[in-house]
Amino acid sequence: MASITAEDISFYRTKAPEFIELHDQVETSLDLLDNLETFLSTFQTDLTSVAGQISELQRRSKEIEERLKGRRRIERPLASLIADLTVPPELATLLLDTNVGEPWLEAIPQFEKIFDSIKERGRVKASKDLTEVAQALGLVVATKLRSFFLALLQPIRSNMSTNMQVLQTSVLLKYRTLFKYLQRSHPTVATELQRAYTGTARTYYETGFRRYIRGLTAIKGRSGEPFELVGANNERVETELKVAHLENASLDGPAVTMAFMADEKNYKEPVEGLFRSLVIVVMDNASAEYSFIRQFFNREDQNEPSASRATSVIGDDDHLESVNESSDAEPRPRHHTLAHRRQSSTSSVVSVRSAILRKQREEDAYFAEIWKQVMEPVLQYTEAFVQSIINPSLLEPKPSVVPILTMIRFNEAAYQEAGKRGCTPLETFLVGLRISLWPTFQSEMSAHVESLKKLADAATGSMLVRGNIRDTVVRAAAQRYATLFSAMLALLGEEEEPMLFLNLSRLRQELTRLISVQAGKVRDPTQKAIYLSTTYEAVLQILSNGPKPNTHPKAQTETAFWREREEEARRRIASTQG
Repeated sequence: MASITAEDISFYRTKAPEFIELHDQVETSLDLLDNLETFLSTFQTDLTSVAGQISELQRRSKEIEERLKGRRRIERPLASLIADLTVPPELATLLLDTNVGEPWLEAIPQFEKIFDSIKERGRVKASKDLTEVAQALGLVVATKLRSFFLALLQPIRSNMSTNMQVLQTSVLLKYRTLFKYLQRSHPTVATELQRAYTGTARTYYETGFRRYIRGLTAIKGRSGEPFELVGANNERVETELKVAHLENASLDGPAVTMAFMADEKNYKEPVEGLFRSLVIVVMDNASAEYSFIRQFFNREDQNEPSASRATSVIGDDDHLESVNESSDAEPRPRHHTLAHRRQSSTSSVVSVRSAILRKQREEDAYFAEIWKQVMEPVLQYTEAFVQSIINPSLLEPKPSVVPILTMIRFNEAAYQEAGKRGCTPLETFLVGLRISLWPTFQSEMSAHVESLKKLADAATGSMLVRGNIRDTVVRAAAQRYATLFSAMLALLGEEEEPMLFLNLSRLRQELTRLISVQAGKVRDPTQKAIYLSTTYEAVLQILSNGPKPNTHPKAQTETAFWREREEEARRRIASTQG
């Protein structure tokens, strides 16, 4: 302290305010530091609290994100469910407030899809609530469709001039989608409409064909030609073969006889032409009707086995092999595996094909039954008309053997055409017609043979009665035989028919005997040879002018038979005159 001088004291006194100010600043700084320490402690506490809140927010954010992902996963199925279970207002308005028309062709499949979805999702509460609404809407739709289809059939019932084929192809087939809906969802209504159609179509065809056959019957009554046996005891003979009549054996023959032609009193048509016209009209209408029935009344079956399934069975050999090999506890030899695989595949294919064939037979029987309900009166009228031809009344002439064979040939052509058109029930009917025609043909051929036999017996005479058959009668019989043979040859089918030529052989045998007996009455050898030559020449002339070319083997054989006898007669003439 002694060393402190007055100068020092004076210096410190001079600096005292500054020291006091510095002291105050230090005090203030300490206070500030204390406040900062308190603030930092509070901040640390708040920061810890914020960190906890952030963790909570992160946890909640993850939960929300998981919920969002879950909702996104169910968004599409839920949207699909809502779309499937919801009947769009515009669809409901269309079905409830409009008449059946073209817009329904798209609306009905849409409604059916929605209704099926409602039924399939029966466990969904909303589906249960909507089922009654959808069923009520379905009843309204079925009622409208029933009235619509019945109204379409009304023109046929009220006016027989309505074109059935136009109605079928342009109207009914156009709306068959709507009928399919009734078959699936309202089978009772579909069955009622099917019965209404079959009844209406049956009446339509029955009335039309009754009128048509009535006209054909009138034409037949004034067109009959007298039936003359080959061995008739007269000199009348028609050596010119009616080729135009033979054209009725073909589908490409003359024009079909129309019903209005019966009003022309002078119009005539041979019975084979009338038969051809009737069968063509029946075939056209019957095949068109059968085609419509198969398309319109076709029943859909979702469980029907398909050919594609059979193909898949055949094509899965490698897969079957791998399954068999992997499933066995111990590996088997490969040839055993292959044998088992082939056996399994073959049995599967056979079972699938059997199911397809069985289903096809059931469908064919179903369509044939509907077709029969519609066309049964037509078939009955047709059969009755054919019977009136082959078994005419006493006032009408019986047709000869050539028209009968012409009808048989055309019936065979119609049978083949019906097969091409796929009209199986009509094929059965045509087989029945053929069965009824052949006995008549055989009976008339036997009558021709018997007539020649009686004529030959009459020419021979007996011990008490001398034969008195004239040469011109024998010549006429020979010419009738040649004409008949030419006609038979023209009507020959693609296949050899032994029965037909057996009958002709019998005729030729009796004719040969008749000519020999008649020639035997001539005592002059020259005149006898001349008679034989002229008779044989008459036969050859008709045979050479026949419609079938002479290159046909049967024509060559027949011509050679008579040519040989004619040349032999000429040699006798030459020998007797020499």
